[in-house]
Amino acid sequence: MDRTVIAYVIYLVVSIGLTVWVARTLSRNGRVFLADVLHGNEKLADAVNHLLVVGFYLVNLGFVALYLSDDDTVTDTRGVFEALSAKLGVVLLVLGVMHLANVYVLNKIRRRGVMEREQNPPVPPQAWTTPAAQA
Repeated sequence: MDRTVIAYVIYLVVSIGLTVWVARTLSRNGRVFLADVLHGNEKLADAVNHLLVVGFYLVNLGFVALYLSDDDTVTDTRGVFEALSAKLGVVLLVLGVMHLANVYVLNKIRRRGVMEREQNPPVPPQAWTTPAAQA
């Protein structure tokens, strides 16, 4: 088998494995965060979580597929490692950027909800108090 094909197979296996692992981790740990953002609506949190995971898979696996092609032919074992390290490094950076973008957007949504909750008084006003006269 050609070394280039071996590099492609290793790249695909590692990239897809990393994408699945990151997506599952984000899904499992992000559910609690989403439930807080969505004011305890568990069904909506599960639905949004699922949609985010599907979008995460589509973007990252699409990038992995597009980034698969290489103009250089791998001629030796050193070339396999160099090609893999460059490609996997970029895939890891894209996974990290996608994760940070998701957290940023969800944090903005959460902050907006917290601000809305803080604007409403916890107890409605009970009575009117006349201001004291200045001395």
